Amino acid sequence: MATFLYQLGRLAFRRRHFVALMWVALLTLAGVGAASAPSAGSTSFSIPGTEAQKAFDLLEQRFPGGSADGGTARVVFKAPDGEKMTDAANKATVEKTVKELSDGSEVVSVADPYQAHAVSKDGTIAYASVRYEVPGMELKDASRDALEDAGQQARDAGLTVEIGGDALQAAPAAAASEVIGLAIAAVVLVITFGSLVAAGLPLLTALIGVGIGVSVITALANALDLGSTTSTLAMMIGLAVGIDYALFIVSRYRAELAEGRDREEAVGRAAGTAGSAVVFAGLTVVIALAGLAVVNVPMLTKMGLAAAGTVVIAVLIALTMVPALLGYAGRKVKPTGEKGKLRGGRRKAASDKAVSDKAVSGDAAAAKPNMGTRWASFVVRRPVAVLLLGVVGLGAAALPATSLELGLPDEGSQPTSTTQRRAYDLLSEGFGPGFNGPLMVVVDAKASDAPKTVVSDVTSEIKGLKDVVTVTPATYNKAGDTATITVIPDSKPSSVPTEDLVHSIRDAGAEIKADTDASVLVTGATAMNIDFSQKLNDALVPYLILVVGLAFLLLILVFRSILVPLKAALGFLLSVLAALGAVVAVFQWGWLASLFGVEETGPVMSMMPIFMVGVVFGLAMDYEVFLVTRMREAYVHGEKPSQAVVTGFRHSARVVVAAALIMIAVFAGFIGASESMVKMIGFGLAIAVLFDALVVRMAIVPAVLALLGEKAWWLPKWLDRALPNVDVEGESLRTEADAAKDTDTDEDRALVRV
Repeated sequence: MATFLYQLGRLAFRRRHFVALMWVALLTLAGVGAASAPSAGSTSFSIPGTEAQKAFDLLEQRFPGGSADGGTARVVFKAPDGEKMTDAANKATVEKTVKELSDGSEVVSVADPYQAHAVSKDGTIAYASVRYEVPGMELKDASRDALEDAGQQARDAGLTVEIGGDALQAAPAAAASEVIGLAIAAVVLVITFGSLVAAGLPLLTALIGVGIGVSVITALANALDLGSTTSTLAMMIGLAVGIDYALFIVSRYRAELAEGRDREEAVGRAAGTAGSAVVFAGLTVVIALAGLAVVNVPMLTKMGLAAAGTVVIAVLIALTMVPALLGYAGRKVKPTGEKGKLRGGRRKAASDKAVSDKAVSGDAAAAKPNMGTRWASFVVRRPVAVLLLGVVGLGAAALPATSLELGLPDEGSQPTSTTQRRAYDLLSEGFGPGFNGPLMVVVDAKASDAPKTVVSDVTSEIKGLKDVVTVTPATYNKAGDTATITVIPDSKPSSVPTEDLVHSIRDAGAEIKADTDASVLVTGATAMNIDFSQKLNDALVPYLILVVGLAFLLLILVFRSILVPLKAALGFLLSVLAALGAVVAVFQWGWLASLFGVEETGPVMSMMPIFMVGVVFGLAMDYEVFLVTRMREAYVHGEKPSQAVVTGFRHSARVVVAAALIMIAVFAGFIGASESMVKMIGFGLAIAVLFDALVVRMAIVPAVLALLGEKAWWLPKWLDRALPNVDVEGESLRTEADAAKDTDTDEDRALVRV
């Protein structure tokens, strides 16, 4: 592989005009496709195999034309202090609002609060339910405007009016903090390279890759039913890996220049060595993201595949466009050790070479070690203390994860500045917290001899259950063999008592089915969320086995070792648990919640554990590959295991830390997003990278390798013969010219001795 990538890098360097035009053309085509594509509609949320989904599908069959997936809105009215909603003037205002809403072209029905008994017991709050014939995201702007105008007219009449439901749902706006994250990444790159040109290359290539990926997703969003969160995730992952992959190749290119190679040869060798690591690191990320398909949740599968596609684009750009742009940059990208104008340095390659020669010859006092060398030397001297400190620290951070509660965000988790959140709070105030999460019980009595008797028995059974506030009369379909019953819990939607109530209704339904052959199914948004969380929990272990297993085999191929991949996987699990503990502490317990803009604490998003496992595993293996391949490269060239650890850190630690800081900055930029799910993902990924890169890879990895010594690189002989040689270290790039150069150097040293 190293030879192929070496040739590809040199070809891209020589044919830089063609390569650059090709990527610009792809970006243009993707942009045109995104601009001309129809706008994305509502993202369907289905969970195959769950009871809530079966009930939803049954409703569409037995209640045709009911717009089961249509948009909804709740217009909530509150009377001024000292007044009631039943007062004549207030009642007239509400009825006028209901009439105006009923005239909408996409409106199916509007429930009058006074006829639907939708007035609170104290008479201060009422609501009108609006149903639309199309999903909320597909509503015309005229329908949304009419909804807002009707609410504003009621406000002008003196009422407090807030609007909940998905009718006003819109794609989350980009946060300014995302731009700040990119700015921090740019600063880290400038500090790392000491040059605006060298720092600009990773940013430029990452933005081009993300531009292509997000544009393609936007162009296909309507056809493939992709939601706004899909493109946000692709942008988040694409920016992070795109910058990092380019950073590693540019860094290796500068190191090759420092060894005296010409620019084309340096590009080829950078692509052959660092490029090989990029390929395998990208493969681990792609495996982790594409592996989300095993959960069998279409939305999660699409998110994973879209993000994986963006990672593939980032890898291809790093292997082709980065070498091409290095060709354009010429002497503006300087060798390692030659400081640029931004750092006020002069050319000192010769002096660095002298220091290097003295270090090789054993004159350690003359060689000035960098920070990576000093840190690795410290860890190698005290591996047990460093290992214990790292493991205990991450273990302490992981403790809150033992209290993990899972759920999905609802309107109650939105900022208090939104009308949806204020409507949620008003409904809780007037009708109880469970009113925002009604359960819909579907009774399929088609196989029963007395459907209405069965439905009556089900209703009585549910009324006797704990945590039930209200059970509405059953609504039958035209055939009279299927009924729906709405159950209002006493607790808020995302709570343990509500989840227990769902299970209690299902248990009672199982007994009724055994006696009458009638099926009792529970659905609705709350039940759907509960089933979604359970499905993700059930899929977590199979997903871990698949992803970690495949990546383990891949790392055996890369490192030709058993213990190094095993250590990498165990370290990853430790960092993920610690990151989940931090998420629980902030988003569930409320620690430092105001600092991160968390206005409402509650259960952690259901997909967070499995999502973090997938994404963080891929990213963690990036650092493992880039850091440990340099160690193995030194080991296979004859260094002792402990010295190979130090050598790997001398060449890679600075770049790996810079890459981690960049990734943390990019992910942390999404903490400022208005959507709670995006905020939580950004925080979780940022803290996970912090733990994994700076604790696991920088401390635990060298400590373990120092303790293992020669055993770290052990591989059974039969397996060594069976595995193909992928040559990540670039051993095949030792050309005849290098061999001749080494021979000349040996002869010169012999003459000096004489």
